[in-house]
Amino acid sequence: MNKKVIFFEVQGGNDKGPDGYRKDTMPMVHALQQRGQDAEVIFYDMTKQQEIFDYVKENAIAYVSRINPGNLKDESAYFSMLRQLCKEGIIGMPHPDAMIGYGAKDALVKLADTSLVPSDTYAYYTIEEFKNNFPKSLANGIRVLKQNRGSTGEGIWRVQLVDELEPENTEVPLNATIKCTEAKDNHVEYFELAAFMDFCEQYIVGDNGMLVDMQFLPRIKEGEIRLFMLHDKPVNVVHKKPVESEDSFSATLFSGANYRYDKPEDWKNLVDFFLSKLPVVMDRLGGYDLPLIWTADFILDTDEAGNDRYVLGEMNCSCVGFTSELELAQDIADEIIFKIKEHTLQSI
Repeated sequence: MNKKVIFFEVQGGNDKGPDGYRKDTMPMVHALQQRGQDAEVIFYDMTKQQEIFDYVKENAIAYVSRINPGNLKDESAYFSMLRQLCKEGIIGMPHPDAMIGYGAKDALVKLADTSLVPSDTYAYYTIEEFKNNFPKSLANGIRVLKQNRGSTGEGIWRVQLVDELEPENTEVPLNATIKCTEAKDNHVEYFELAAFMDFCEQYIVGDNGMLVDMQFLPRIKEGEIRLFMLHDKPVNVVHKKPVESEDSFSATLFSGANYRYDKPEDWKNLVDFFLSKLPVVMDRLGGYDLPLIWTADFILDTDEAGNDRYVLGEMNCSCVGFTSELELAQDIADEIIFKIKEHTLQSI
């Protein structure tokens, strides 16, 4: 029996085409079918979870998750189902805990003592931690705060002091005025530090709430470099350059950033550097197999010797889209079939 590759989606949302599916899902289904591998899409519905689980357990060899868990009413139920499927021998693409590990912003903190991420990168899981440490980190220069939830730059703030701090001060006073620019659309707001920290409490409370606090890298103006990865192979590079304006630092399409699509060989130094670090990344993020489709975003920085270096700013693996380059579906189908064959050989 040719068991199926099941693609999980959810119904509704602005990422769907006229047929109700994500525009980049059916190209993968068709590419697999062209290669003789049966595949279908199932819409996840928590009220039908047991029925879906039983069907996938019986009929599938692998699943590919095309759902942003943050859009689910109960993402923990979805993750629980995927974990159980993996325990039953279904190949997870990705495993739910890899999805969490690579998709959460605190992945940066887990890599902070490597050459990928600056050491002064912090995660705040409680309001108390945030309010105790952030005035100290802000005293060292411009910072970027990133919420764990949200997308397209929402809840990502560049924070800088309006007036310079006295040299002897190691902590920003709570009444200091700060200039805050949100990556969503590069809009600027001014706060007193205490009021801004109160405002940011919304990002910490609730399921999976937290904030990451890291250095602002001015060379973001030169663009963010996104590696589009298939497991351990870079297949595409997107150079995302913020719009030219005084306050812009966002590399999202929504903010007007300009996207250019390059080949991995055009960024050989970055690609070679990142591939050499994959064993460390896998180890620090739980030891799971790399996600099927994922991205790693880098920003240029300058080291002490004046040389370029690349700093990891974010990773994503929940439901990375490639609607602007649908031909990648062919490469993805090949990779899925390779992983199935590899898994089958290991099981013999």
